[in-house]
Amino acid sequence: MNMENGACSGQSAVEAIGIHDFSEKLLEQVVHFHVMKLTGGFFLWVGASPVLSNLAVSMNSKFDSMPLSTLVLGDSSDTTPNSLAQRLTKKTKKQVFVSYNLPVTDSNLTLLVENRIRKEMELHPDKF
Repeated sequence: MNMENGACSGQSAVEAIGIHDFSEKLLEQVVHFHVMKLTGGFFLWVGASPVLSNLAVSMNSKFDSMPLSTLVLGDSSDTTPNSLAQRLTKKTKKQVFVSYNLPVTDSNLTLLVENRIRKEMELHPDKF
């Protein structure tokens, strides 16, 4: 690595982190979505209040058609963040971090949340 004038030469410019927020009322509850676009992937936070109760990461594998995923933080009996991260990786072909902070007692809410994310991805593909 060469250093010229205090900067590394021979490296591509580092992409800035992009921020995108949106909200939707789903089943009488306002759900907030926060997306941080990263180089080669994105972080998605979903919740109704400012908590980070779990974090899953998913990425493609050359050994399997189903993306790999693991829970980095939170209750391993709750598979929602893992499965959502996997489906988003499969759709986008990117590394995806997901923090899903809503009660998982209502599978209809989970489905509505995922549909809202897909809609936002269609409206603003550059944000993911």
